[in-house]
Amino acid sequence: MTSILQNLEWLREKIDRAAEKSGRKGSEITLVAVTKNVTGERILEVLKHGVTEIGENRVQEAEDKFEQIPKEVKRHLIGRLQTNKVNKAIRLFDMIQSVDSFKLAQQIVRRCEQKALPILVEVNTSGEKSKSGVAPDETLDLLRQMAVLERVPIQGLMTIGPLTENRNLIRESFRILRGLFQEAENIDSPSCRMKFLSMGMSSDFEIAIEEGSNMIRIGTAIFGARN
Repeated sequence: MTSILQNLEWLREKIDRAAEKSGRKGSEITLVAVTKNVTGERILEVLKHGVTEIGENRVQEAEDKFEQIPKEVKRHLIGRLQTNKVNKAIRLFDMIQSVDSFKLAQQIVRRCEQKALPILVEVNTSGEKSKSGVAPDETLDLLRQMAVLERVPIQGLMTIGPLTENRNLIRESFRILRGLFQEAENIDSPSCRMKFLSMGMSSDFEIAIEEGSNMIRIGTAIFGARN
């Protein structure tokens, strides 16, 4: 069984190669280690090897183990956020990547008080009904609508690639998000500044990086298969 360190070394080599194909350096890609179903002890191990950002799918699971995690580690919520968990999410996370409606953004604003909480807008680029996310053709309108809100700076877009072995479909999904990202850069609002293009997971991060991703969310390739 490979160690977390070996997995990270393999992963960083793959990131470097994929980034080179898109004319960039691996250091330009932000790695978010997905810690769903990973114990606090194993999270501390991955942090020891240079990972500085982690992502959780569920608020409750994060609440149970974040007390073990150093304060300087950046924490992302990457799973669906229910409105009744917004208060806890604001307290626990430094960024919410899964905002897909104006209503949810409003709920975050109402509970943020004086704190600004960066968000990404999740887009369902694959059209799969099982996935969250705003439709691609509704994304720019949603961004403009949300850009007037205070305390939720929009810092980019996020998507989950389609569950398929067809690499062309996966690539097209990422190209759709990149195109929306480029269009969104023209939105004239200090609250909407495209910084992060969050796409790519363990099975498709190389394609994502080749298509412009600068933030990948990796769990299995670091920690191995989990329940």
